[in-house]
Amino acid sequence: MNILSPSILAADFCKLGEQIKEAEAAGARYLHIDVMDGVFVPSISYGMPVMASVRKCTDLFFDVHLMIQKPERYIREFAECGADLINFHLEADVDARSIIYGIRDLGKKVGVTIKPGTAARSVRPYLGLVDMVLVMTVEPGFGGQKIMPHCLEKVGEIRGMAQEMGYNPDIEVDGGITQENVGEAIAAGANVIVAGSAVFRGDIAANVRKLLTGMQGQGSV
Repeated sequence: MNILSPSILAADFCKLGEQIKEAEAAGARYLHIDVMDGVFVPSISYGMPVMASVRKCTDLFFDVHLMIQKPERYIREFAECGADLINFHLEADVDARSIIYGIRDLGKKVGVTIKPGTAARSVRPYLGLVDMVLVMTVEPGFGGQKIMPHCLEKVGEIRGMAQEMGYNPDIEVDGGITQENVGEAIAAGANVIVAGSAVFRGDIAANVRKLLTGMQGQGSV
């Protein structure tokens, strides 16, 4: 199943609840929540209070992407604020297995994320343990960047690796996704698409519909 996960990082926070409802009504199923600490990535975004507030206005699946050092410090708090899936970076100085089991113990789905410079093979040890692999198609930390096409090759590599091992995790891509290239991401093997500016810049409902159309034909939406 192909799923669109709009990133609220690109939303207008003066109209956040309204814009989320527009995206949901047009067919978005997930909501991508980027958490940045200013250490692991240069930017600082938002944290638990914003997420808890957003949780009150939507039943969308919360796809939480932790771009923070030592994510194990906060997984319980994000779970309590309404996360449905918690994704963390393998590059963030982590004991990945311990964090995976910790998230599972909280009753949440779990994912691992890799940056553009990290090899696809780095996720191999975790493919049987996670629900999702997130492949960053830009350097994390800032919205509005252009996609790095070589990252889509890693999507295909991970999809093939998982199939060979008998696993079928969701593979998510995040960064530079537009109406013009979303089909390429799906064709490469992704089935969860993060889009920020491509959703929230302009007519949200029309943007969501166009992205979903671009995802059709490559798989079932």
